[in-house]
Amino acid sequence: MKTIKISLILSVVLLTVFNNLKAQTNLIHNVLNRKNISLNGTWQYIIDPYETGFYDYRREERKENDREAYWNTEKFDNKTDKKEFGFTDKYSIKVPGDWNSQADKFLYYEGSVWYKRTFDIDLSKTNERIFLHFGAVNYQADVYLNGKKLGVHKGGFTAFNYEIPVSILKAKENLLVVKVDNKRALDEIPTINTDWWNYGGITRDVNLVFVPQTFVQTYSISLAKGSHVAKSKTIEGWIKLNQKANENVTLEIPELKIKQVLKIDGDSIAFSVKTSAVQLWSTKSPKLYQVNISTNAEKITDKIGFRNVEVLDGKLMLNGKQIFLRGISVHEEIPNEIRRAYSAKDAQHLLGQAKELNANMVRLAHYPHNEHMTRAADSLGLFVWSEIPVYWTIDFSSNEVLAKAKTQLEEMISRDRNRASIIIWSVGNETPVTEARTLFMSKLVAKTKELDQSRIVAAALESFGIQGVQTVEDPLGAFTDIVAVNQYIGWYGGLPDNSRKVSWATKYNKPLFFSETGAEGFSGLRADSLTRFSEEFQEWYYKEQVGMFKRMPANFAGLSPWILNDFRSPRRNHPTLQEGWNNKGLFDHDGKKKLAFYVLKAYYDEMEKKFDK
Repeated sequence: MKTIKISLILSVVLLTVFNNLKAQTNLIHNVLNRKNISLNGTWQYIIDPYETGFYDYRREERKENDREAYWNTEKFDNKTDKKEFGFTDKYSIKVPGDWNSQADKFLYYEGSVWYKRTFDIDLSKTNERIFLHFGAVNYQADVYLNGKKLGVHKGGFTAFNYEIPVSILKAKENLLVVKVDNKRALDEIPTINTDWWNYGGITRDVNLVFVPQTFVQTYSISLAKGSHVAKSKTIEGWIKLNQKANENVTLEIPELKIKQVLKIDGDSIAFSVKTSAVQLWSTKSPKLYQVNISTNAEKITDKIGFRNVEVLDGKLMLNGKQIFLRGISVHEEIPNEIRRAYSAKDAQHLLGQAKELNANMVRLAHYPHNEHMTRAADSLGLFVWSEIPVYWTIDFSSNEVLAKAKTQLEEMISRDRNRASIIIWSVGNETPVTEARTLFMSKLVAKTKELDQSRIVAAALESFGIQGVQTVEDPLGAFTDIVAVNQYIGWYGGLPDNSRKVSWATKYNKPLFFSETGAEGFSGLRADSLTRFSEEFQEWYYKEQVGMFKRMPANFAGLSPWILNDFRSPRRNHPTLQEGWNNKGLFDHDGKKKLAFYVLKAYYDEMEKKFDK
C-alpha cells in the first residue's frame, strides 16, 4: 500500500471561498448523483403574450388567491363561473426542450408561456427535505406549487432550486406551474442583441431532489496548485454542509486507497491529502477517479480528474508541459433538429464531432452549457472554455447589471468547479473598450479568482485590423490570464489573403489565443474561391488562416474557430444563403462536413504531432 499522509487545513483563502458560497446556500450540486425523481416529460402549456395570468388589468401582479391567476388551484365547478384560461393535453410540450422547435407558432415567439404538470409523492418519508431543481429555464422563471409561489430566477443557462415546504405537499396531484419568460431586455445578461437564437422554455432537466435534514450541499476536490511536480502529490479541497452541524463526513477515493473521516464543527471543512499514486488527467489520458462523500445519512459519488493548469513564462501549461489548444467553438444546438441540445446523447454527438476534427478543446459559447456537456468532456479528454453571456453592449455603468453578471458567474463556477476538463472561465465576449467596461469586466475577473484560483481566466477581445502588425493592447488584457482575441481577417474586412500581410503581438507577457475566426460557407454552393459564401471561399479562408497561424509568435497558445456547426440567428437574413442561419459551421445543417473542415483538421493533425510527442 502506498504511504498516504493526511492533514487538515483551513486557510484564509478557503474561508473566503466558503463566504462567497453564502449567496448560494440553497443551491444543491451534483443532482445527477443524488436521490431524485425526474419531472421531465410532457407538460401542458398556455401562451400568454399579454401576461394575463400574471397581471390584472391594472398591471399589478395577481394575488395568491386570485381565481384568474394561472397558478390557481381552485376548481371551477359552477356553471355560472367565469373562467378564461385552462390547461389541456391539446396544448402539450416536451420538457426539457425549447418551445421554438416544438410548434411552428413558437418559431419567433418571445414572451411568456405557462408550463403545468402534476406529480404524486410518497409523504411517508417526512424525515427528508425535498427540493425542486431546474437545470435551466430561459430566461425568467416564476415557480408555483399548489398555489404557493416558491420563487423567481433570472438567467437562462444556470441551475436553480427551491426547497418545497412539506406542509404544501399532497400525496396526489401536486400542481406545479412555471411561468417562463424569454423576452430580451437592455438590463439583462445577455442584453437585447445577440447573434444566436433566443430559444425559450424549460430547456434542461427538472428533478425533485431528496436529501436528509443536514446534507452535503457542495464540495471542491482538486489537485493542489503546483503539486503536479512533487513525487507525493496533494489532493485538497473542502466540503460544505447546508447548515451548521457537529458531524463526521467521510472522504473516500477507493482507487487511491484514501479514506479519511473529517470532523465538521460548523458548516465547512477543508482537507489536504498526500498520495504518490494519483494519475494526472490529460486529453490523452482522461483519468477519472470515483470520489465518495458520505455522512451517517447520505452518500454522494462523483467522477473527478486531477490535473494542474497554469500560465508560465507566457506559455499555457498542463501538468508542467506546454499545451496547444486545438479548439473549436460550439453552440448548445442540434442543427438538423433546429433545437437546443440538452441530453447526454446530444453531448456525445457534439463533442464527438469535435473529436472528429481532432480538436482537444471546445469553447462552449456564449453561455454555460448543460452539465452533460462538461461531464462528457471530462471522460472524452477535451479541454473546456466555459463562459457567461456578458456579450456585446450590456450596460457597463449599472451596478444592478454587474450583480446579475456576478450571479451567473457564481452559478456557473459552483456547478462545474469539480470538472477537470474546464481549464478556462471566461467573463465575456466582444465587449467595447471603454473605461466603464474595463472596470466592469475587471471586477468579474477578480470575482472569478475569488471563487476559483485553480483555473485560467479569460475574455474574448476583438481585433479589426487586416494588415500590418496587430498589437493586442486592450486594457482588459492586463487582468486576464491569457490574451484571447476574435479576428476575422478576410471575412469582416478584406479578403482571406490579407492574412499574409498581418503579424501579431501583444503588450502583455501572456499566451495569445484566437478565441474566434471563421467565414460562412453555404453547404453545397460550389464555385471558385472568390465567390463569397461558397464552400471554396470558406476553404480558402481557412487555408490563409493556417498559413498565418504558422507564422505566429512563440506565445501563440491555440485557437477555437467559429464554429463547429451552422446555427440559427435572426441577424442573418440573406434570402437564399442564410434565411436565419449563421453558416460559419464546419458541419452544415445536416451534419455534413464542409471543405474547410479538412483544412483545419490537417493543421490540427500537424500540431498534435508537434506538441503531443
